Amino acid sequence: MSKISIIIPCYYNEGNIPPLTAKLVDNEKGFPEGTEVEYVFVDDGSKDQTYQRLLYFHQQYPDRVKVVKLAGNVGSHNAVLAGMHYATGDCCCMIAADLQDPPELIPRLFEHWQKGIKLVIANRADREEGFIKKTFASFYHRMMKRYALKNIPENGFDVVLFDKQLQHEVVKISEKNSSQTYLFAWLQFDYVTISYTRLKREIGKSRWTISKKIKLFIDAFVSFSFFPIRAITFLGLSLGLISFLYGIFIIIAKLGGYVDVKGWAGIMAVILLLSSFQMIALGIIGEYVWRTLDASRNRPNFIVDEAVGIKPGEKPLSSSTL
Repeated sequence: MSKISIIIPCYYNEGNIPPLTAKLVDNEKGFPEGTEVEYVFVDDGSKDQTYQRLLYFHQQYPDRVKVVKLAGNVGSHNAVLAGMHYATGDCCCMIAADLQDPPELIPRLFEHWQKGIKLVIANRADREEGFIKKTFASFYHRMMKRYALKNIPENGFDVVLFDKQLQHEVVKISEKNSSQTYLFAWLQFDYVTISYTRLKREIGKSRWTISKKIKLFIDAFVSFSFFPIRAITFLGLSLGLISFLYGIFIIIAKLGGYVDVKGWAGIMAVILLLSSFQMIALGIIGEYVWRTLDASRNRPNFIVDEAVGIKPGEKPLSSSTL
């Protein structure tokens, strides 16, 4: 008999919890007979009734539902990591609480895991979202695939089913300012994909703001790619070569009397160009340095306020004990 842990980060999802939990319970019919299903909900610092709705679901299924309440909002990826610490299944699946990713995907992913595939990805073939969201998402995943992780599928993914071995590896790494989904791809395990269409959100308003999207893009890009640093080196060498050639041209022109070199405007333009490049380069280097500093502090990715549904003698996973 196999056991699957379904990890669901929640943030201001009070309206989504009732239909989500109903779908999850009904969805259990899609699993093979004898499969044990465990739900690990992580309240990521919500200030609405999300936690209370989750506690009500726990009261209905106390043996199969865990509710982890974090002290504050740390982002969905860290919330998933918190869920991994409390998941006890032979495999885990992470899925959002907003019902844009249909729970019906999970049994299909589970079928592949039963065949020995340790990583199964639900790949978004399309999105029922606006033009701006689709454009940003497409740009983000194209950049990640081209310059960071070439082995990821097209169009991105959020729903992932992974074996217990991968769960332990990610918990052991416990990386800061990163993307847990892309971290699975970084582990280099073979995987299979299932295509689906991401649905339009029907209940509630997304808290996935532009600033959070930009931070995730920078975090993921810096975590898995050295392209920005390599680009600085290339541009620096290019500008240095151009400046050297231009300097030779000015000297020859001056000595030969071909032009009257006054050049105030030209000098100012070159200074502004080089200064702008230096500031951008310092900013990019600063992003890497700050993340190195943050990692060296060894602060936790999340702090658990309460954990409900933990069985006696059951201890959460720890990166120090794996």
